[in-house]
Amino acid sequence: MLYDLHNELHRTAFKARCNALYSKGGVVELTDRSRRTSAQNRYLHLILGWFAVEYGETVQYVKEEYFKRLVNSDLFVVRRPDRWMGEVTVLRSTRDLTSSELSQAVDRFRDWSSREAGIYLPEANEDGMLRAIEVEVNRMSRYI
Repeated sequence: MLYDLHNELHRTAFKARCNALYSKGGVVELTDRSRRTSAQNRYLHLILGWFAVEYGETVQYVKEEYFKRLVNSDLFVVRRPDRWMGEVTVLRSTRDLTSSELSQAVDRFRDWSSREAGIYLPEANEDGMLRAIEVEVNRMSRYI
């Protein structure tokens, strides 16, 4: 069960659940599903845009087909039952990833891009190159 601890109702339910598990004893797991930061989000879309410009494809296609399906299928591709169609395959949103999961996905994509497509994608701390890429991606935005 997930609880949003910004929501007072969820906070109360979380405390009750924790107290009940504490009383029972046993083994439990508690994780923090911190979401990605806005800086991570901006960086991700910048490198996806740069790949799209360099490869000649749309950003949406690059994000869904290469970033999610090809390189990071274990994080994004989910099979679930559908009432009328049986089992279907859907893609998770990047907003559902934790900060560490998104970092892992970006690292994999950067490695794959360099190795397989021959396109260098800068690291998040390469400010000068990222600024230049941002200008070029904005110039080409109507095409990607």
